[in-house]
Amino acid sequence: MLDIRQIRENLQTVEELLKRRGEYNLQPILELDEKQRQLETERSQLQARSNQVGKQVGEKIKSGSDPKGAEIQALKEEGNQVKAKLSELEPKEKELKAKIEALLLPIPNLPSQSTPIGKTEAENIEVKRWGDEYIPQNPKIIPHYEIGEKLGIMDFERGVKIAQSRFVALIGAGAALERAIIQFMLNHHIQVGYVEVMAPLLVNSQSLTATGQLPKFAEESFKCAADDLWLIPTSEVSTMNLYRDEILSAEQLPIYHCAFTPCFRREAGAYGKDTRGLIRLHQFNKVEMVKIVHPDTSEEEHQKLVADAEAILQALKLPYRILELCTGDLGFSAAKCYDLEVWLPSSGTYREISSCSNVRDFQARRGNIRFKERKKKGTQYVHALNGSGLAVGRTMAAILENYQQVDGSVKIPELLQPYMGREFL
Repeated sequence: MLDIRQIRENLQTVEELLKRRGEYNLQPILELDEKQRQLETERSQLQARSNQVGKQVGEKIKSGSDPKGAEIQALKEEGNQVKAKLSELEPKEKELKAKIEALLLPIPNLPSQSTPIGKTEAENIEVKRWGDEYIPQNPKIIPHYEIGEKLGIMDFERGVKIAQSRFVALIGAGAALERAIIQFMLNHHIQVGYVEVMAPLLVNSQSLTATGQLPKFAEESFKCAADDLWLIPTSEVSTMNLYRDEILSAEQLPIYHCAFTPCFRREAGAYGKDTRGLIRLHQFNKVEMVKIVHPDTSEEEHQKLVADAEAILQALKLPYRILELCTGDLGFSAAKCYDLEVWLPSSGTYREISSCSNVRDFQARRGNIRFKERKKKGTQYVHALNGSGLAVGRTMAAILENYQQVDGSVKIPELLQPYMGREFL
């Protein structure tokens, strides 16, 4: 959520940055903010007068005035009138604050000044390419879903029978490979300093609001109709909300977490895209990285986050590239984002496998996550970062294609062979 004070005091800058993402009218927010501040001033003055009257009554009685005398009774009457006005103002002020928040919640984060300006994904900037030497030269490579079905390790028809389209059942070595990928990713991240989290897959509306999925993206998520619970679209939601409404100490920062979870997305608006295979499922597995850091270090931590995601692809020798997203393709909560795209030879293109975002204090404001430094007054909002480390199904798809052999078998990446107990699928 944007800082109302920043909007108020730096309106031109905020409007210029928001315009890079789309059209957003901040005037209704500012009008409500002005009314709320006027009420706040009036309430503060009344509260001060109420305190003053109470003090005067006490002092006069202490100095010998008759508690039932006219002077004391007049002060008490004034005090009652002031309290009555306060009781009227407080709910009005609370209502205005709620209206301001309701208008702020659908507004995206401000892009970083360094984020490339553009309207569509075509204007994203490629900043790195790695692993060209690992691009397979096999001319007979077939899509991952075809080789997966031929090997008997994935079954889309039965997935549909059990649920509906865009679900899959992994069988035998397919299930084992998925599990091996997950374990390898978690082991790697833990070794470089991340602390593993296993948090609820069902979260309440407040949790989804804190990380930015609600209210704007309600249609993208699966809701349990009988409860205020939603299936998570990413473990970023559960992990960030571990600290909602908390004040951390500066000494606790940075906090690094990794988490494996199934993720659930409706993919509303994406019908007709990637309808076959593992690229765009309603349920998929993902290992997520989440960082909660001091604002002074968030840009440096962002680069490290990208490197941590890259390390998985490099260890598996999967060719990839990195794109810096332009303002028009930036995720709702992100101020700056890099996408890692893995090479899929069957289609001759790179496909997203990780999105690494610096959301700065956007989620912290929504979730009220702050920290306090020694010898400094007050608190500050933390900065948060998140990135896939990696999307497991897409990693499997990349392995099935990049490690496909001429004889139709698939070689298991060397680092995964100890998890699998075999060399080929």
